[in-house]
Amino acid sequence: MHYQSFVGALSLGLAALALHDQFPINTTGETGARPLYVINSNPGQPYSNSEQWRLDEYPPENATGNLIFDTVHSLLQHWPNTRYRHGHNIVPGMIPIGTLLYHGTNGSRMIPSGPEWTAMDPEHSIFFSRGNGSGWHLTLAATRPLKVLYFDGSSAAKISEGTMDTQDIVAWGEPQPERAFDEKDRIDDLCTWGKEFGIDGFMRMEMDFEVMLCDFTAGVEVVSFVHLTLPRDDRSFHSPTSLRVDPNTWVRTFEVMHSGSWHNRYPGDSRIVLDLTGLISLYDTALAPSLISVRAGLQRLEHRVLGISSEDISRVMRRVTEIASRPDPAGSGTDWKALIHVIVDRYADRLELTKYLLNITSSDPQELLQRAKLAQTQLRVMVTPYLLHPTVVPSAGTSGVDASQWSFPIFRLCATTHTSHITSLVPLMTSSERLLLKAVEDTMREICRVTFKMWADGVMGGLDSVIPVERNGEPGVTQIMNNWRKDINNVMSWLDWSVWIKCRPACGPEEMCYLSTWPINFPRPEGPLPSPRDSQNFTNAPDAQYVADPVGRPQYPTMPAEDWSLPQPKCIRRLQPYGF
Repeated sequence: MHYQSFVGALSLGLAALALHDQFPINTTGETGARPLYVINSNPGQPYSNSEQWRLDEYPPENATGNLIFDTVHSLLQHWPNTRYRHGHNIVPGMIPIGTLLYHGTNGSRMIPSGPEWTAMDPEHSIFFSRGNGSGWHLTLAATRPLKVLYFDGSSAAKISEGTMDTQDIVAWGEPQPERAFDEKDRIDDLCTWGKEFGIDGFMRMEMDFEVMLCDFTAGVEVVSFVHLTLPRDDRSFHSPTSLRVDPNTWVRTFEVMHSGSWHNRYPGDSRIVLDLTGLISLYDTALAPSLISVRAGLQRLEHRVLGISSEDISRVMRRVTEIASRPDPAGSGTDWKALIHVIVDRYADRLELTKYLLNITSSDPQELLQRAKLAQTQLRVMVTPYLLHPTVVPSAGTSGVDASQWSFPIFRLCATTHTSHITSLVPLMTSSERLLLKAVEDTMREICRVTFKMWADGVMGGLDSVIPVERNGEPGVTQIMNNWRKDINNVMSWLDWSVWIKCRPACGPEEMCYLSTWPINFPRPEGPLPSPRDSQNFTNAPDAQYVADPVGRPQYPTMPAEDWSLPQPKCIRRLQPYGF
């Protein structure tokens, strides 16, 4: 068809849209049905289509909705929390009845009488059942729901660069990176604080997930306490200067990493049920505004909570106390976990495929045109649920008409579909839910803005087979492809979903995809390393001791510093010799 013939219809359509801020939805015969609507982000300031739905309006520089969205989607998943180690979320949770917890006693034959560490997988706890050919291993089962607080990121990685900032605020009222290895005081002080609120433990992650259990006699019972036959443990008898490590020590080391990898992707470790109505995010700019300037100019890998103001810490602790004190969960009943995952499922693969299609170096005009049409098809697939009929495409040369204005209603429908009904539940929402709603809205707006901009450019360039228009030669296919490439790279960088971080090509059956993980790959000083459960306070120790390896004394292979600062996926062997 010829797009010039639609100019008159376009004018009528835009005039109709200007009369109201709702889409005309036929609700005849539907009880309780109502038109789709959009929350006004600035109460008292009416918006217009041309202002709120412009395709060239980028997210604000200090926006954190995308970061809140991604960190919530990543909760309890090992892969993204290994990639971004510095956690920003504190989330209440529950460990269900019957869940097993494991504890390696480090040679002791006694059940702990005070707070101690338990693992979610026995491979992790057996790592601490040290001995010369044997070790004691305790298995517990929850007899009632266990109340926990979860610190995201690699929050059990005992390093000073930011992994423990959020839990230090709860334990000591401020981040104290110089006490990174002060684990005994940390667990004691966390449990002392949590006792008032009936908190049974604190959930963290290192090579695998763990629970800092406050009382081994409350809410749990012994399933078994057994003396296991174990290989010789070179971490107990190893000379710090020797590089020779018994092969069985490497097997035990790898299997801890392997068990952690079971929880790499969604849903992560499903044995912990998080209550997102009580989510506390340090990316919440209203809760912790002082961190805006702290993060300014930094890459996401460098974000941390150190530098937060005392006023913001007080505000955070009031929220933590409020959440910990709630007798029962509250809120709107929205399944935020499912909603966020649906959005990632819906767009992750298609954005990735579109980026792949645009990664072409050929200069052959026909090959470029064919690839551009394939990319346009993928873009149209993403917009199809929102492609209103009739869609009116104006002539590029028509005066007084924004060349992209015809796509505003489609853009708006895409951006609001997942949240338009939920907004009616705002009066029932907790402050955490309102934060989640804003994060979803911000994320969907940017996804839809970019995908509809790219699709509309393809339509106007004559690349779409469903809405064909006559091309006038400007812009050319090469320019469209270049613009698309920039757009797709920008939006995927902004979203920064860890689902796109993978081994390419995929690993073989004897391999596992791996990111540099603490403590195996952390750059460390030479010399003996303190024990991970040593009760000694290292507060006054030299800085080098704060980054010590908590799982023993073998000299693990040295990794390049850049591989630690910017982890890149690689395939490592699941069989000896390992490659981590």
